[in-house]
Amino acid sequence: MSEETAYDLAIIGGGVNGCGIARDAAGRGASVILFEQRDLASGTSSASTKLIHGGLRYLEHYEFRLVREALLEREVLWRMAPHIIWPLRFVLPQTPGMRPGWMIRLGLFLYDHLGGRELLPGTRSLNLADDDAGAPLKSAFRRAFEYSDCWVEDARLVVLNARDAAERGADIRTRTKVTSAARSPKGWRITYEGPGGRRGTVLAKTLVNAAGPWVNDVLTGVAHARAPATVRLVQGSHIVVRRLFAHERAYIFQNRDGRIVFAIPYERDFTLIGTTDRDYFGDPAKVEASEEEIAYLCAAASEYFREPVRREDIVWTYSGVRPLYDDGASKAQEATRDYVLALDAPPGSPALLSIFGGKITTYRRLAEAALDKLADHLPAARRPAWTATAPLPGGDFPHDGFEALVAATRREHPYLAPTHAARLVRAYGTRVSRLLDGARSAADLGRVLGADLTEREVSYLKEQEWALEADDILWRRSKLGLRFSPAQRAALDDYLRRPTSVAAPSAA
Repeated sequence: MSEETAYDLAIIGGGVNGCGIARDAAGRGASVILFEQRDLASGTSSASTKLIHGGLRYLEHYEFRLVREALLEREVLWRMAPHIIWPLRFVLPQTPGMRPGWMIRLGLFLYDHLGGRELLPGTRSLNLADDDAGAPLKSAFRRAFEYSDCWVEDARLVVLNARDAAERGADIRTRTKVTSAARSPKGWRITYEGPGGRRGTVLAKTLVNAAGPWVNDVLTGVAHARAPATVRLVQGSHIVVRRLFAHERAYIFQNRDGRIVFAIPYERDFTLIGTTDRDYFGDPAKVEASEEEIAYLCAAASEYFREPVRREDIVWTYSGVRPLYDDGASKAQEATRDYVLALDAPPGSPALLSIFGGKITTYRRLAEAALDKLADHLPAARRPAWTATAPLPGGDFPHDGFEALVAATRREHPYLAPTHAARLVRAYGTRVSRLLDGARSAADLGRVLGADLTEREVSYLKEQEWALEADDILWRRSKLGLRFSPAQRAALDDYLRRPTSVAAPSAA
C-alpha cells in the first residue's frame, strides 16, 4: 500500500497480543500492518512457562474474573491448535506448614467448576506411596492432588497467529522498527526502518501499541503521548535440566516464600523448572537468568526431589520480562496478570490503543476486547468475533487426533523416524503435508543440518514463518537448540545467509 492508501490498523509489537489482534482484525476484513523490531515472539512471548492455565494461585488474590476467563480459554485454544497445545496433568504435593489442605481443596473445586470444563479431566487425590508420581519425590511427601491444565509451544502460537493473519491479508513486517508515529489529518503517519536500513512511511487510521515491556517507550518516545498507566516489569527465569522423572505429568511445588515452582516434562529428554518473580529495572532485551535465580530454582526443586538439582545439571536457562499492569502490589508475584486496555482518542484525531499486562492464556480474549474498544474508530471491529472456532494453521484436526496424524504421516512418509515424524506433526499439524510435499525419501529433504533439522524444513521456515537467523529456528520455531552443538549452530547461521537451495511449498 502507498502512503495515500492508509491501512485500517497498524500494530507495533510482534508478540502474542500483537499477532492475536492482527489475526482477529484481518479476519474481520480490516487492512492490517504489523511491525516487529526483532523476530516474532523474540521477547516475553517465547519466555513463558509455556502453560495454558487458569492460574490456580491467582485465586488467592481474588482474581476470579481473570481465572474464569483463562479457564474458559483452555479448551477453546486446545481445539484451535491441538498440534501445539495439549493437556497436561499437574501433581500438587501436600506440604506441611504450607497452604492447608482445605484451602487447596477449595481452590481446586473452584478450578474445576469456574471455567466450563468439558474435555479436561477433573481433580483427584493421590497416594504418593503407590503412584508413579511419588517415585522421584522425597518420602516425606505422602499425599497429593492432581488436576488439569494445558501446555503450549508459546513462540509457535505467536508465529501461527501471524501466519493466519498474513493469509487473511495482513502485512507482517519483522525486523522493522517504528521510529516515529504522528497524528495527522489522514491518520497516523508511521515512519519505520526495516532490514538493511531501508526506511519508509505508511498511514494508518488507528494504532495499537502492543510492544510489551516497551509499551511506555513506544508511547513516550515514538508516539509522543502521555503514558496513561504504569507498567511493572517483572523478571521470570527458568532452568532446563536432563529429565528428572519418567512419567508425563508435571509438578507444582509450594515454596516457603509463598511462591510456586513448576517442574514440567520438556522436549522428551528434559525437565523445565520455573519460574521466578522479581522486579526488573534493566533493558528488557538484555534480560538473563541471574545466579541468584538459578540457585533459587535449584533449591526449590531440591526441596521435593529425592535427587538434588545442582547447578552443573543445567543444560539451558532462559528469562523474560513480563510487562504487568502496575496495580501497586507490594510483591512482584502479587502483581495482577490481568490486562488493561488504554484508549487515547481525542475528538477528531486517530485512536491509539495501548496494551498493558496480560498472559498468554487470554491473548485471544484480549484481542477481542481490543477490537471492541476500537469499534467506534475501526468499522471492521464491529463485525462478529470469529476466532474462537477457527483453527490456527495446521490445527484443523480433532483435539485428540495427534497420534492418528503422526501415524498417517508415517504411512505417507515411511522414511521418517518415529521421533522425527512426531516432532514435525507437533510443530506443523496438518501442514506437515505441505512441508513434505513431493518428498519420497529422506534424500528429498536435503541435508541434515543438525539433530533432525533438514534443508527442506529450514526453507519452509524461511518462506512461511519469517525465520532469518539460527536462533529464530533453534529457540523459537523449535527447541532444537537443546540438541545442536555450537559448530552446528554456526553452520546453520551460515546456511541461512545463502539463497534458499531446497524449495519450500507455497502457502496456497
